[in-house]
Amino acid sequence: MHCGYFDAGVCRSCTLMGIPYDRQLAGKVAEAEQLLAPWADAVWLPPVASTPEAFRNKAKMVVGGTVDAPTLGILDADRRGVDLQGCGVLADGLRDAFPAITAFISRARLEPYDVPARRGELKNVLLTESPDGRLMLRLVLRSTESLARIRKHLPSLLEELPRLAVATVNLLPEHKAVLEGDVELPLTADETLAMRLDDVVLHLRPGGFFQTNTAIAAGLYRQAREWIDEVSPASVWDLYCGVGGFALNVAAPGRQVRGIEVSEAAVEGARISAADAGLDVIFEVGDATALTADAAPDAVIVNPPRRGLGAELCATLDGSGAHTIVYSSCNAESLARDLAAMPSLRPERVRVFDMFPQTGHYEVMVLLRRR
Repeated sequence: MHCGYFDAGVCRSCTLMGIPYDRQLAGKVAEAEQLLAPWADAVWLPPVASTPEAFRNKAKMVVGGTVDAPTLGILDADRRGVDLQGCGVLADGLRDAFPAITAFISRARLEPYDVPARRGELKNVLLTESPDGRLMLRLVLRSTESLARIRKHLPSLLEELPRLAVATVNLLPEHKAVLEGDVELPLTADETLAMRLDDVVLHLRPGGFFQTNTAIAAGLYRQAREWIDEVSPASVWDLYCGVGGFALNVAAPGRQVRGIEVSEAAVEGARISAADAGLDVIFEVGDATALTADAAPDAVIVNPPRRGLGAELCATLDGSGAHTIVYSSCNAESLARDLAAMPSLRPERVRVFDMFPQTGHYEVMVLLRRR
């Protein structure tokens, strides 16, 4: 893949840009194999490759420039806006939507936030595309000062961008380097974006986590379902369940499935998905690390953040009655630490899923069985 932004030195986020994709993937597999070398008996399945470009279903764009000439992209070393609307790793549908959004910013007189001066209103534009091309737009603002103008000009944006299904204002009044705040104000009647992956529809609410690469996410869910169905457990818990992708995919008649997630928005979306699909899956807002060994089900699926499970949860799982663990990790280093902390569970199969082409990041899924 060729990227003019990378060649010009204005954006170096894609650290592997310019390296042939087959070499990128081989390097990721080699790194994962090295980190998981202590478990030499595990069988490595062929890696799941991604489309090397236009794979990202979400864009997290910092707003810069001026009201009349806004930029969507990143900030440079001087904290000024760098426009990246043509970024090649973003899905075509996201890039096609940017002109209408920038025109809307100018029409509604949304002043881009000036980080050095700590002045302005619009901080970030967060845009997500569903597999059927519908969009969720979140405008991250410092206050509600411009809310009336946004509502006034929203009909024109919806006319120019008919694929826009969900729009919200997110409030982030603090001057800090985060993407979004805690308060979400809906602008449209629809408040969830339907994400269909194979035969499961996931309802994504603003603030709910969803994997960046739709095709690879579907591959992860298929693999987890295959491994879970092989052992046919009577009960499964999905820890760090997000919008419920794993839990809903492993649901089956007679199987008790429960998802636990700290994000209320994600759990609310997961409950809608379960109800629409007619699946008897329980979703709870809670801390995954609060699991106790005596409450553990037959099988557990874990998909933790980059820091991994941590010593406490590893000890709980290791001492529990769960006979099967499916561990989906976005950080092979923390994965290796966690596997070492669960000696009663033996990795049987491992597979790399390339969620993030052009970067050094990837997902690894491991099937563990009790010794």
